[in-house]
Amino acid sequence: MEKYFKKVPPPESDAKADDLPSNLGERKDKRKSPPIDNTDIEDLPSDPGERKDIMEYLSHQRDEVRHKYLTKGPCQPYGHTFKQILKSGSLSRFNPAWFDQYGSWLEYSISKERAFCLYCYLFKDEIRMQGGSDAFVKEGFNSWNKPDRLRTHMGKPPNSFHIIAAQKCEDLMNQNQSIVHALFKQDDKVKNEYRIRLTASIDASRFLLRQGLSFRGHFEKEEAVNKGNFLQLLKYTGEQNETISKVILSNAPGNNQMVSPLIQKDIVHSFAEEVRQAILEEIGHDVFGLLVDESADVSHKEQMGVVFRFVDKRGAIKERFIGVVHVKETSSLALKSAIDDLFARYGMSIKKVRGQGYDGASNMRGEFNGLRSLVARENSSAYYVHCFAHQLQLVVVAVAKKHFDIADFFDMISTLLNVVGASCKRQDKFREIQREELEKQISSGEVKTGTGQNQERSLPRPANTRWGSHHKTLLRLEELFSTTIKVLEYVQEEGMDDLQKRQACGLLKYFHTFDCVFYLHLMLLILGLTANLSLALQEKDQNILNAMSLVESTKRELQKLRDDGWSLLMDKLLLFIQEFNDRFTEVTTDLLICMAALSPTDSFYAFDKEKLVRLAKLYPEDFTYGEILSLEQQLDIYIDNIRRDERFKSVENLGDLSCLMVKTQKHIAHPLVYRLLKLVLTLPVATASVERCFSAMKLVKTAARNRIGDQFLSDCMVCFVEKELLDSVSNEKVIERFQKMNERRVVL
Repeated sequence: MEKYFKKVPPPESDAKADDLPSNLGERKDKRKSPPIDNTDIEDLPSDPGERKDIMEYLSHQRDEVRHKYLTKGPCQPYGHTFKQILKSGSLSRFNPAWFDQYGSWLEYSISKERAFCLYCYLFKDEIRMQGGSDAFVKEGFNSWNKPDRLRTHMGKPPNSFHIIAAQKCEDLMNQNQSIVHALFKQDDKVKNEYRIRLTASIDASRFLLRQGLSFRGHFEKEEAVNKGNFLQLLKYTGEQNETISKVILSNAPGNNQMVSPLIQKDIVHSFAEEVRQAILEEIGHDVFGLLVDESADVSHKEQMGVVFRFVDKRGAIKERFIGVVHVKETSSLALKSAIDDLFARYGMSIKKVRGQGYDGASNMRGEFNGLRSLVARENSSAYYVHCFAHQLQLVVVAVAKKHFDIADFFDMISTLLNVVGASCKRQDKFREIQREELEKQISSGEVKTGTGQNQERSLPRPANTRWGSHHKTLLRLEELFSTTIKVLEYVQEEGMDDLQKRQACGLLKYFHTFDCVFYLHLMLLILGLTANLSLALQEKDQNILNAMSLVESTKRELQKLRDDGWSLLMDKLLLFIQEFNDRFTEVTTDLLICMAALSPTDSFYAFDKEKLVRLAKLYPEDFTYGEILSLEQQLDIYIDNIRRDERFKSVENLGDLSCLMVKTQKHIAHPLVYRLLKLVLTLPVATASVERCFSAMKLVKTAARNRIGDQFLSDCMVCFVEKELLDSVSNEKVIERFQKMNERRVVL
């Protein structure tokens, strides 16, 4: 019997599933075909060389597939370095100017290095029935020495197979000709009410996206007290505006309320695509750096986060989050495949990557089979930089593990936090003792009172993956040392069982020893120096030369501490400095040495013409032989011009130099030098931006929303992380994209 009846899931917590439909009338508005497996439809390959035959989709799926491809548009990787091939005794390649000439249908496959026709692919079944050719559909076209073949493919109306396919595409996207539109009579009043209703749903979605809040509730029936954030916010909006109230929810047509989960996801996707489009426009087919990291979400699905680092049109460094991609495994091949799919979807090319930034995992930084090497095989100019923040983390962890006494010290700190914070009663006791000591200090005049002063303090628990948090814990322990000792004495006397009393007794003995106090101050000293470096490395606008300078400054401070400190401290600092040098080896590479010659510090004191020419030669994709010769002359003019300009006297870092060059129009006067500067700035310093996005993922995909779909999750995260761009997206843009996504009952 199971094959005749479709199982309906029980009405479990809707708060866990932003993907489940609830308004059946509205679902008919979007999909009129029977329930089907949408796995392929929801994740259509963008590269035309990797698509499966349109006839392999079920008959009632094909129009939806066609609609999605036409909404997305042809795959046109403008920034790709098109492969040259030998034809008729001469080398030739695809001309990107053809995209502008045949932009509505011409596609290019990076995987096959061939051109395809979008229209003919979508309606190739009709073409075959009429005897058409598969040249631009299956095999692809690569006779670049015969560009007339592109015009020949289009043919002449009205009998050209290409023109027939193009007309079918136009008819499919023309909602005015749809049966639904013909049956659903529309006048100006209907359209106006529809626009008001849609705009109200868009405004509600914008607020929820910006705050990272869930859309759906546990129970959304009419009798529910709380129907979830989206419906409640929409209801509240109507209560504040009578015009809106008259056309939404119960006052709207039952099959066109614009509130179903499918409609919500379409609105969210429209917002996210507008944000992504704004990011792509900021990059403008220019070079960029790629930052990638992976992390498991609350439902234990491995998600790969992707951030682009680039220099915008104003010369400012930007790091933009483009989305997360679910990967079934974290092997380097799987990650590379996911990146290729992402690039193809947005018409980007791996050939434009000039910097790679990952953590230290072997699947990422592996010299032979890691992600860095897979990208480098396709693009030798995509230089890899091991995340400086992760290197710093490895330094501190390695030192702590190598020295048993320091490892024991941190083990005791961990035990202390468990004992003191094991129950609410002990935490209350901690605050009570702290308050009593503070009152004594105030009465004796040792501390001053005032607004914002003398706030309650606690012992924060450090994160294993963030050794900078250990510094905060140790600082607080030093500040509240006497309070901590009194709490341990209380537990030793009043503990609930013998184990707690023994732990408190052991901790009291340890914290009264000289070793404990010594290691506390030693690690405060060392972690204090590295904590400042860690925070600086995680800044969004940090550049590689500043990072190098900060690393070197930290090394010098540690060396000074070693030279001027006690003999006992010397051995431990020697170990730490040696580890520092071993980890931060990249600061000695030829690439970064040459980059230092661009530094504007001290009136461009480090300027070196030979090093900058050598730097340009490291980027063969960006500088031709002739441009390198021109660069040699341009550098002399550049340095003389910049040094004589008073506006550049106070510039101290590359980011400010880039912005000022654009502001003063010197990027036009010295284009080759500015191109070098942009290449330096695209090199990533740390993957902190990706990790901040994973922090956002914990807010967006919670335990109550652990069944949220992959695409919906990525869309929500992009809007939540890139709030600045979300705010710039107008409702009209969202309405326009939303209307094109699917066939709607009302055509605006």
